[in-house]
Amino acid sequence: MNSKTLRASLRNIVPISRSNILQSVFAVVFLTAFCVGAIAENTAPPQTFSYSELIDLYENDELSPKMEAKLSLLLTTPFVVNNFLNTSPTFSRSMFLGSYIRVASWNIERGLEYDAIEAAFGDAAKFESMLDVEEFPPGSDEREHVLEEAAALRSADIIILNEADLGMKRTDYRNIVGDLAAKLKMNYAFGVQFVELSPVKLSREQDAEDEIEKEILDVISVDKEKYKGLHGTAILSRFPLENVLLKQFKHQPYDWYGAEKKGPGFMDRSKHQIAERIFLEKTLQEVRRGGRMMLSADIIDERFPGGRLTVVATHLENRAKPAGRLKQLEEVLASIKGVRNPVVLAGDMNTSGQDLAPSSIVRELKKRFGNPKFWIKTGMKYAFGLGLVEDVILGGITFGRNHNDPTVGHVPFLLPNPERKFFTDLEKFRFDDGGVFDFRGEKDRSAERRSGTLSNSNERGFKGFVTTYRVNRPVKFIGKYKLDWIFVKPYGYEGGKTKSGISSPFAPHLGRTLRTIPEIIDNRISDHRPIIVDLPVEGVKIKRL
Repeated sequence: MNSKTLRASLRNIVPISRSNILQSVFAVVFLTAFCVGAIAENTAPPQTFSYSELIDLYENDELSPKMEAKLSLLLTTPFVVNNFLNTSPTFSRSMFLGSYIRVASWNIERGLEYDAIEAAFGDAAKFESMLDVEEFPPGSDEREHVLEEAAALRSADIIILNEADLGMKRTDYRNIVGDLAAKLKMNYAFGVQFVELSPVKLSREQDAEDEIEKEILDVISVDKEKYKGLHGTAILSRFPLENVLLKQFKHQPYDWYGAEKKGPGFMDRSKHQIAERIFLEKTLQEVRRGGRMMLSADIIDERFPGGRLTVVATHLENRAKPAGRLKQLEEVLASIKGVRNPVVLAGDMNTSGQDLAPSSIVRELKKRFGNPKFWIKTGMKYAFGLGLVEDVILGGITFGRNHNDPTVGHVPFLLPNPERKFFTDLEKFRFDDGGVFDFRGEKDRSAERRSGTLSNSNERGFKGFVTTYRVNRPVKFIGKYKLDWIFVKPYGYEGGKTKSGISSPFAPHLGRTLRTIPEIIDNRISDHRPIIVDLPVEGVKIKRL
């Protein structure tokens, strides 16, 4: 539009006088600032369900158009809270990396041990006070190591969380992500993955016929006003979050509503056969509406190379064969193919090579209802066969070379690795700008100076990767898995080894698995371990100091 056309257009809006122009300009500036401020600070959260609507969601296989629309909106509209906009976070610095930002990812198992999670991320004194003096004696190497891990976690600038509750009885009806973000003074986005319906059904159907039944009812009954039943994935950031998107996968290999409501299939029956009462069997069902998804957000800062970083958080299906997870990965990659700036893709990818992630009865009950003491004391008398055998049976057994390293080659029949294509597709994937994920694994940029695929961003051990998940009682390699990952597309990196001696900005460095943090309390903070990686804002010389 030229200046003459613009003036003509303005005459149709207001009389062309100096005072009117000034008033109009002021009004436009004010309204623009107001609207931008409103958008930047918070977006309107999606509407949650009332208790009666949750009952409807459980009981009616076919939902009304109104309910279907409300559910769809909840599953595609992220909660976005940018309460900390007026700060310019200071970058961490080291002699090796220069200025860098740290990314952390952790499946926090619902947030069942919220106080310990909060202490690990944000309260050094409280965290140290939680250490058992016998397990972590003052002055010991064990104590020094776990305190160093907690310090590393506390310095995270961006945090991806899987399995976070909002309005669930098992986590005291907390908004886990909102409470943690407030404590850490971080902005956040939360995406609903599932609406949990089993607690609503169980709460309604139990009768207090005897002393045990009354105690059970007290444990499973929910507060109708507080119960929201939301469970999902989150991104927390010291930087403002923009362009936040929540996308449900089209491919959902497991039906968490229909299959769970119908009851256990053959693969799950071993769990349920140990129950003498039908009640215990019901508690092991997880009837949910929703499905696996991805949550993405842009982090804007003029000091970043290119000014922008895209963070993608996801949680892929555990009740699926590797081919099912691969299809979900393909949806993630299709969604981000056009991104022309650095990308961090992180979360629980469930790369176990199996159709069902391992667990234990006690932990499953804890996931449903929170504190397991009641179940251990009374509910478990209805079951038998717990312990080592149960963990082995329920966890499944994966053998040999690909157990700790699901990236190793696939040799049909002889040395199969059903998870291999997941990683080859990631490594071969090219963004529209020619960028790729960094698979280099250079020794001088890796924790413990171990080379190998992805070792820059994910810590490798003596054999394979340091595992990020384990059952309650693993036996050597049985019951331990590398499920959680951080993949990074650096700025301007198009593949190959470092030739110039200087890596690309935002190339991943010193990826670590924080092994000890989850073990500081009885029954662990989570069945997953947190992982971190550092992204230098500028290129880093290859020589390690």
